[in-house]
Amino acid sequence: MFNGKNILITGGTGSFGKKYTETILKRYRPNKIIIFSRDELKQFEMQQKYNDPCMRYFIGDVRDAERMKEATEGVDYVIHAAALKQVPAAEYNPMECIKTNVSGAENVIKAALANEVDKVIALSTDKAANPINLYGATKLASDKLFVAANNMVGQRQTRFSVVRYGNVVGSRGSVVPFFAKLIKEGAKELPITHPEMTRFMITLQQGVDFVLKNFERMQGGEIFVPKIPSMKITEMAKAMAPDLPQKIVGIRPGEKLHEIMCPADDSHLTLEFEDHYVIQPTIQFAHKSDFSRNRLGETGKPVEQGFEYNSGNNTQWLSHEEFLEMAKEFL
Repeated sequence: MFNGKNILITGGTGSFGKKYTETILKRYRPNKIIIFSRDELKQFEMQQKYNDPCMRYFIGDVRDAERMKEATEGVDYVIHAAALKQVPAAEYNPMECIKTNVSGAENVIKAALANEVDKVIALSTDKAANPINLYGATKLASDKLFVAANNMVGQRQTRFSVVRYGNVVGSRGSVVPFFAKLIKEGAKELPITHPEMTRFMITLQQGVDFVLKNFERMQGGEIFVPKIPSMKITEMAKAMAPDLPQKIVGIRPGEKLHEIMCPADDSHLTLEFEDHYVIQPTIQFAHKSDFSRNRLGETGKPVEQGFEYNSGNNTQWLSHEEFLEMAKEFL
């Protein structure tokens, strides 16, 4: 469905944008891939690797509504990956986080509507489910904006959906490269925030593939959540350094014991499919959709009342060997 199409990726110089670009170029023949971001150095570096004739590099910030509108002219699909994501930075700079994650989301929506973009998928995070820090709260607000945008489309074909997933193995600032750095530097022990802490685990490629598939599935208004395995942080540390002792250092501010992706409060809206969940919108749209059957013909069924999908109650758990295979390029 991406052959001959124009695709825009906000925050396109990040880890997701690079892997998405690599995957699209490998599998499809797009007309244009537009990388939209505010860092000219990262764009220059990305151009050295991704210089296919279809590539376009736009300097711009999602906070800039006019530039966002210019960038989406003639675009068929938008992946909104731009965000301020560091929890401590968001706590110290709340207004900056709000400007990018909330006002920026509004600008993407208005630009997509103005230029009648066909489909928009916004990337979310587990931290948007029952948020306890500002970053999570801004992403929840962003999710609500993208879902509600389907009520603003009028006669346009534009549709908006959200993809939510958890910890990407090896992403910048995450635990895998942190532990790997400590081990390489000869640390005598590994710091563990809590002995019971768990995290969902997904590779960058799996995240990209899930987003690609949901462009085919989406009807507009869904929050897509993949079924992915969990792992205890203590087991992760054992897999990476079996002989190193572990030191409990306490949960950091704004951190949860377990990741939540489908909150219990949304169980009456949650549908279970074979390999993913869908959280239906809380509001009704003018264009009525049966979310229990997606555009690929896959069918889902309601979960039990009170169901919560979190990394602590998961039915899928990674073995040490499976985790090391997922993380091998970062070790």
